[in-house]
Amino acid sequence: MTHPARARARFTGRQWAALAVLVLPVLLISIDMTVLGFAVPFLSEDLSPTSAQLLWIVDVYGFVLAGLLVTMGSIADRVGRRRLLLVGTAAFAVASALAAYAPNAEALIAARALLGVAGATLMPTTLALMRNLFTDDRQRLFAIAVWGTGFSAGSAAGPILGGWLLEHFWWGSVFLMAVPVSIAVLIAAPLLLPESRNAEPGPADWGGVALSFLAMFPFVYGVKRFAEHGLSPIAVAAVLAGGVAGWLFVRRQRRLEHPLIDVDLFRLRRFSASIATNFTIVFALISSLFLLTQYLQLVLGHSPMRAGLLLLPGMAVSIAAGLVAVRLSERFGLMTIIVGGLAFVIAGFASLGFIGVDSGAAIVVAAFALIGVGSGLVQTVTNDAIIAAAPTDRAGAAAAISETAYELGGAMGVAVLGSVATGIYRKELGEVADESARQTLGEAARVAAAMPAEAGEALMEAARTAFTDGLRATSLIGAALVAVALAAVGRALRPRAR
Repeated sequence: MTHPARARARFTGRQWAALAVLVLPVLLISIDMTVLGFAVPFLSEDLSPTSAQLLWIVDVYGFVLAGLLVTMGSIADRVGRRRLLLVGTAAFAVASALAAYAPNAEALIAARALLGVAGATLMPTTLALMRNLFTDDRQRLFAIAVWGTGFSAGSAAGPILGGWLLEHFWWGSVFLMAVPVSIAVLIAAPLLLPESRNAEPGPADWGGVALSFLAMFPFVYGVKRFAEHGLSPIAVAAVLAGGVAGWLFVRRQRRLEHPLIDVDLFRLRRFSASIATNFTIVFALISSLFLLTQYLQLVLGHSPMRAGLLLLPGMAVSIAAGLVAVRLSERFGLMTIIVGGLAFVIAGFASLGFIGVDSGAAIVVAAFALIGVGSGLVQTVTNDAIIAAAPTDRAGAAAAISETAYELGGAMGVAVLGSVATGIYRKELGEVADESARQTLGEAARVAAAMPAEAGEALMEAARTAFTDGLRATSLIGAALVAVALAAVGRALRPRAR
C-alpha cells in the first residue's frame, strides 16, 4: 500500500488552492461542534435556558445535520454539488449570525437547527467534489486524509479561538467566526471548483427522509426524558416509536432500487465494525468536551481561554496519532489499532471517574489526552476501512453512512451522557436549591451571585459537588459503553476459522 503522503508532489498550485477551499467548510463544522461548550456558562447566564433547552441548544445541530446528510448528498447529485455547496455556505453564514444575536433560548435552538440544515450540505458536497477534482488514486487518498485532518484541526482550534473571543466579547461572537470563513468559500469556490452532478441519480426517497427523522427524534426525546425524570410511559412510548420508525426505514431501504442508505453494506464485517467504532469514538469525544468545558470553567474557575489551552494537548495528540495511524496499521493490522485505540479511550474515561471538586486540572488534561490518542488512532484507519470495504460502485453510499455515524455519535453523546449528568445534578441538589438553580450549573452561578455571600457560596459548593458527581458517573458509564463496543468490534474483526 502506498502511503498517501507520497502523492503530494503531484499536486498543482490550483489543486492545492481547491483543496484548501474544500477543507474550509469542514473546519466550520468541527469548530461549531466544539466551541459551543465554552460558551455554555455565558449563554446560560444571559438566556437562562432550562436543562432540557440547554441540551437541545448543544445537540440539535448534530441531530439535524446527521438526519439530512444523506438527503443533501442526494440533492447535490441532482442540482449540482458546487451549487449546493455555495447555497449551504451562504445559509451557514446567515444561521450563524442569527445564533449570535438570538434573544432567547428558543431562538437559539431554532438557529442551531438551521445551522444543522446548512451544515448537512457541506460534508457530502465537499467529498463528492474532491473525488471529481482528484482523479488519481494516490492524490485522492492524500486529499481525503487532509480533509479528515480538518476535523481534528477545527476541534483543536475551536477551544482556543472560542476561549479568546469569550474573554474579549459576548458569547455570540463564537458563532460569528463562521461568517468570514463562509465569505471566503463563496468567493473562491466558483473560481477553483468545477461543477459536477450525477447524470442518472434515480428518484428521491422523501418517504425515507421522513422515516429517518421519525426514528431519530422520538428516540432521542425518550432518552432525554428518561435521564431527567426516570422511567415513564412517555419515555418508553417515545423510544418504541423511534424504534418502529427505524425498523420501517430499514425495511423500506432494502426494497428500493435507489435507497438513501444502502443497508446491505452493513453485512460487510469490516464496514459495520468501522462504522460502530467511529460512532463510539465521537460519542465519547463530544460528550466529554460538553461536560469538561463546564467543569473547568464553573467548578475549577478557569477562564475560557485557559480552559481551551488545557484541552489543547488532547486535541494535539489526536492529530499526531492520526498521522502515524496508517503506518501503524500497515505493521500491526486494523484490528490491533482499533482495539488499542478504544483501550486508550476507556482509560481516559475511567480516569475521569476519580475526578473531584478540588482535583485540579491535571487529571482532566491527562484523561482527555488519552481519549485524544485513542480517537486519533482509530478514526484514520476506520475511515480508510469504510471506503475500502465497500464495492467501488457503492463508495459514495459508504461515505454518507460514515459521515452520518460521525455526526449522530456526537449528538447522541451529548444527549445520553449529558442527560444522565443533568439528572444526577438535579437529583443531588434536591431541596438545597430552587428550580432555577437546579436547571444548569451556569444558572446556579447566576442565582448564587444574587444571594448574600455566605448563602451564595453554600449554593455553589453544593452545585459544584452535584455537577462533579454527574461528571464522574457519566465518565464511568462512557468507559463501560466503549468497553462493550471494544468487545463487539474485536469479535467482528476476529479472523474466522475456515
